[in-house]
Amino acid sequence: MNNLNKIDLKQPLSQLPNLNSLRFFLALFVILYHLPQFCENRGFPFFKDWSIFHKGTEAVYVFFSLSGFLIIRQLYDEKRKTNHVNLKRFYLNRILRIFPLYYLVLIFGILYYAVILPQLGMLDAHDFPIKESLLFGFTFLANVLETFKPGGILEILWSISIEEQFYILIAPVFLLIKNKRILTFLITFSIVYFFFYNYTGLEWLRKFKMLYYYFSVSGIIAILSLKFPDFKLPKILGFSILTLFILYFFTPLFEGLSDALYHLISMILFPMVIWILSQKSIPVFDSKILNHLGKISYGIYMYHAIAMQIVGFIFLKIIDFRMINDSIFILIFYGTVILFTIIMSHFSYHYFEKYFLKMKKSYLKSQS
Repeated sequence: MNNLNKIDLKQPLSQLPNLNSLRFFLALFVILYHLPQFCENRGFPFFKDWSIFHKGTEAVYVFFSLSGFLIIRQLYDEKRKTNHVNLKRFYLNRILRIFPLYYLVLIFGILYYAVILPQLGMLDAHDFPIKESLLFGFTFLANVLETFKPGGILEILWSISIEEQFYILIAPVFLLIKNKRILTFLITFSIVYFFFYNYTGLEWLRKFKMLYYYFSVSGIIAILSLKFPDFKLPKILGFSILTLFILYFFTPLFEGLSDALYHLISMILFPMVIWILSQKSIPVFDSKILNHLGKISYGIYMYHAIAMQIVGFIFLKIIDFRMINDSIFILIFYGTVILFTIIMSHFSYHYFEKYFLKMKKSYLKSQS
């Protein structure tokens, strides 16, 4: 057996505590962000007075940081142990985990807006950007597609595209540069890219939300955590960081900042929280139920827009929502969408996604 096959090929999420549960809460924050928007656009009663209903974008940024922390951690660990990165294995892992559900939702979304809604008389087929959806959707440029406003089911794919774009670029870098220079590269890239994104005339970077520095900064923290595994923050500092993170999502504390300062704080705060949470299991936060919800969180993120469309159709065409008290309707609608999304995600994971995950495990086993 060669050195390459001696490294642990398990997913980092299975090794680090609390992070699965964090993924579920982030997906939930995205749903809570989209629910009042959906209801308001369709004339339904809605509630969005609490700060938590305005943090969906921030939840996606934490997803970016979490992804960067785990994937770059994995790449760096492989490189330092073997002086090599198996690109075939890396990309196959990404393909088998991300592509099936991405393309399933993409194809459904295109059919829904281009065929189903026009047939129901709810959308003019000419209003749907079919060419752009096919071109940008299938090439993982959904962040470009989003600017054409193709509909919520397709618009949420932008974040998945940003992740895949970054990893297409970063994995070969880890292969090509020396191990001792990886940290320097990530620091330099993060500083330079942050400057170009926020302080130059490259408007297309912001237009297409190419927020790659969330991944790279989080990767820096992940590498430092591997290089100095015994380092612990003072408890008061760790508690303060976690408290700041909670305030970030449940209060308007950081509203009104300039875009650059807002992103600067976020891209540093988020990986610090992820690192702190990954150090020691929190029994309640790392429970069996939350771990399962975290395991299916990719589906929760991907299916929630479909769930909203289905539940919304029922209240538009079958049940007269005007006959229901506004507060009761909001509780019913929000609760039904969340529950339906979780049920869809559970069955998708067990009867669709697992098929490809088993293929991934079989491949990894054949490499050992």
